[in-house]
Amino acid sequence: MKIKKAILPVAGFGTRFLPATKAQPKEMLPIVDKPVIQYLVEEAVASGIEEIIFVTGRGKRSIEDHFDISYELEDTLVEKNKHDLLETVQKISSLAKFSYVRQPKPLGDGHAILQAAHLLNGEPALVIFGDCLYDSKVPASKQLIETFEKYGDPVIGLSEVPKEQVSMFGVIDGVKLDEHTYEVKKMVEKPKMEEAPSNLVAVGKYVITPEVLDVLTGIKDGKSGEIRLADAFDIMLNNNRPIYGKIIDGEWLDTGDKFNFMKASIHIGLKHPEIGKKLHDYIKDISKKL
Repeated sequence: MKIKKAILPVAGFGTRFLPATKAQPKEMLPIVDKPVIQYLVEEAVASGIEEIIFVTGRGKRSIEDHFDISYELEDTLVEKNKHDLLETVQKISSLAKFSYVRQPKPLGDGHAILQAAHLLNGEPALVIFGDCLYDSKVPASKQLIETFEKYGDPVIGLSEVPKEQVSMFGVIDGVKLDEHTYEVKKMVEKPKMEEAPSNLVAVGKYVITPEVLDVLTGIKDGKSGEIRLADAFDIMLNNNRPIYGKIIDGEWLDTGDKFNFMKASIHIGLKHPEIGKKLHDYIKDISKKL
């Protein structure tokens, strides 16, 4: 079955970026001239996704406004003869079909995904969390979808990290099938470095199947007191249900904390046609003074 729908859980508070996120969603923080969430939507669309389902919460209205038509802005751009900007703005609302559901309480990422289950109609879906950008020749989500099309079971997007960083992520252990693909045998959430089964970590991109949703529905109280996607995967693995991991080919630009957000901004800024050379020259200049 072709994957045409993507769930983007964006209901979190973004506490790592306070006070910047006191009155605006973390996902709307800009990298150069686009909010993080737009990069993710564009990646999904480039991977064949036709419908984007946002799982939002209080204070996330600006995400809806961003992907909606803005008549006043468009009229102003027409009046000022700024047709290049008009085209840029109009493309945003036509990227895909957009739906919005709310997560009423912060009860975990699995609980957030369940809020969108009724819109999937029993279809598999892409899941993208709001702080996982990739610079890659083939869109990161497309790589996961292609893996799903080969095996027909859930897929976890993976990256290799230095061993000292594994305690920050969900870590998998598995059987290597090819250079970039594993059959997952175990998933450990934020293990101690010496207890981690590998240095392969989940990056926040998945393909889920209806079975994953069924398992999530049956979880009343997960290990952390929340309903987590990792708990559903753990249950499936314990019942010998197949799950695959795909090492995503490309550069992972994690925007989940301040330092990595700045790194992502510089990385994308250096490739930006308008400011790339200026930014390169500026970095080269200040590096001589440090």
